[in-house]
Amino acid sequence: MMRIVYHLGVHCTDEDRLVRCLLKNRAALAEQGIIVPSPTRYRKLLRDAATQLRGARASDDTASMILDQIVDDPGADRLILSWTSFMSFPAYVVSDRLYAQGGERLHGFTQIFPDAEAEFHMAIRNPASFLPDLRSRAESKGHGDILQGVDPRGLRWSDTIRAIKESNPGVPVTVWCDEDTPLIWTEVLQAIADHAADTRLEDDDELLAELMTETGFARYKTYCAEHPPQSVAQRRRIVTAFLEKFGRTDRLEAEAGAPGWSEALVEELTQSYLRDIDRIVRIPGVRLIEP
Repeated sequence: MMRIVYHLGVHCTDEDRLVRCLLKNRAALAEQGIIVPSPTRYRKLLRDAATQLRGARASDDTASMILDQIVDDPGADRLILSWTSFMSFPAYVVSDRLYAQGGERLHGFTQIFPDAEAEFHMAIRNPASFLPDLRSRAESKGHGDILQGVDPRGLRWSDTIRAIKESNPGVPVTVWCDEDTPLIWTEVLQAIADHAADTRLEDDDELLAELMTETGFARYKTYCAEHPPQSVAQRRRIVTAFLEKFGRTDRLEAEAGAPGWSEALVEELTQSYLRDIDRIVRIPGVRLIEP
């Protein structure tokens, strides 16, 4: 049975970095039955299909027809689909909760391929920086202030994830904090692709190249070539050391706060986010990737 992996983003986190990396390695992954199609082959197609089905189960013929447009090998074991707007477009993320319709929308997408097993994977981010960033992106698309009249204190990722689980019982959810991504990036790629442990992905350190100075990244590459990390923990220690010494502050530190927000509110949101992570860990069927 095919397993379909839905990488949900979320907005203002991944920037399609994950799918770019996997696409560069699509040939090696295909040898393991892992298919990574170009997003242009499925994003609009799946959106239109979900709209037409309105949550109903697709017929076998419909599912097969859509799958044939996405993959060249319908007998693949694992299909990876990545789109930050699976749960919502940016302008509609914020309401009484984050991605309020996310669970229902995801259910609709899974009904396009009802006989396939599904997995959801998503990053979360401190609302103190996520919400202002999301507002800026929505405004750049011509939308109004999506935070107007919204109390950010009431927006918790745990509510979003619980709603996803309620609408999609039995579908496992893997979560990680965007702030931790530099330290866990290879584990995130492994979780989504589920490739063999000895598979070496090309350009899997693109993120570190963005976060370090050019000189620092070159030294990091040289060091790892001369002293290959022998464990996940050792690799994280090496990455931490190089980021501390050569990290680009402007890219490592996300700007938090919005016009009209006090420092006290930013701190309150940050502390609430940290407590919310503990709630997420306790949700059945949810896995948290952490350093």
